[in-house]
Amino acid sequence: MFRKTTLLGLAVLPFSFAQITEDFENGWDEAAWPIYANDCNQGGSVALDTTTAHSGSNSVRVDGAGGYCGHIFFGTTSVPSGELYVRTWLKAQNALTDAHVSFITMPDSAQGANKHLRIGGQSKILMYNRESDDATLPDLSPDGIAASAALPTGDWQCFEYHVGADGSIETWLNGEAIAGLTSIPGETNPNAGQWQRSSVIPKPTGVYFGWESYGGDTNTFWYDDIAISDTRVGCD
Repeated sequence: MFRKTTLLGLAVLPFSFAQITEDFENGWDEAAWPIYANDCNQGGSVALDTTTAHSGSNSVRVDGAGGYCGHIFFGTTSVPSGELYVRTWLKAQNALTDAHVSFITMPDSAQGANKHLRIGGQSKILMYNRESDDATLPDLSPDGIAASAALPTGDWQCFEYHVGADGSIETWLNGEAIAGLTSIPGETNPNAGQWQRSSVIPKPTGVYFGWESYGGDTNTFWYDDIAISDTRVGCD
């Protein structure tokens, strides 16, 4: 079973970031993992679920409503300021559709006030979206779509990503790298043209898990065994 930890002795380690993990076996600490519903919230909900879990008995369930104001997330601002690695086990009730949605959102100071780096789906595949210019990774061309992956439904999936201090983006699903969701400075990705045209280097100030729909799509997601670190954690 995963164990819950917190930041380790920041007074002793002022320049380091200790890994944060949360398995929700002691419940959902709403002070440490508060709800985040930027601008408005009309219909979404977050709750501790004792009926399904990746490990142990508990997970957090997010019921996302349709439309922009149906969005709702929970998460933390305790994130490293340089290399950011996030691992969550998640379960989606419904498949991603052609509509644009997000299930992870990160306030991004590099884009300006109230702008986000978002992870979700469109064209039935996983993708990143930069709110300030609506760029996507990968490009939503036939080749770009083929370079990403669908998100399986009905069972737990290990989803990992890395946002680097140099602007790198890396993504893994169940331990397998997703080529279309990889953008490394100086390395060619033929499906990242839209993303790489910008000089923005993301600086996430928080990580939030949930649901945001920019149309009518609704969904339910469960999250468990979350880890946030400055090095890759992996699925084990």
